[in-house]
Amino acid sequence: MTQRSGLALAVLALAAEEPMHPYRMQQLIRERGKDQVVNVGQRSQLYKTVDRLVRDGLLVAQGTEREATRPERTVYAATDAGRELAVTWTLDMLTAPRHEFAEFTAALAYLPLLAPEVAADALALRLSDRRGELERVRRELDAVREHLPRIVLVEAEYALAHLETDVAWIAGLVDDLQSGALTWAYEDLIDTARRAASGGEEPP
Repeated sequence: MTQRSGLALAVLALAAEEPMHPYRMQQLIRERGKDQVVNVGQRSQLYKTVDRLVRDGLLVAQGTEREATRPERTVYAATDAGRELAVTWTLDMLTAPRHEFAEFTAALAYLPLLAPEVAADALALRLSDRRGELERVRRELDAVREHLPRIVLVEAEYALAHLETDVAWIAGLVDDLQSGALTWAYEDLIDTARRAASGGEEPP
């Protein structure tokens, strides 16, 4: 069975909306702002996803379309099984999300590899980026709130809430690093780890 993913869910949802070709799916995902939560940067990945959904009986080809001088494109529709699976995936993603291993969290876990001042500079750069993204999402939401129903904006609201928390937390961490409230010596941490591994005894 096709592996669950945000992209596969988007394809099934669009094909259930009306039969369409993959290029149109990619267009709609971007036009509707869903590319902020679904990765459609590589069209080859989209076509691979469509092929897997067809293979598993979740999509079916429904003829071709031709636009002006463009080549023919195959149009796909969701099968009954595809529609049912899209609903199941949505419920599963809401109620039992998979644990994801984020790179930023991994970097935080190994922050002692950096000197405190280097970590502070790196996190300050990230903070600047997150603040910019926060303002962008706020502007985009403010621009469409009055024109679109809230239900099509809830993922943007969620992203905004995450960004607000992210910015506040990183800002606090940067402050602590820059003030010296949080600091470390890599060699001392290695010694502590060695003592813990040997049951608290001093290494020979």
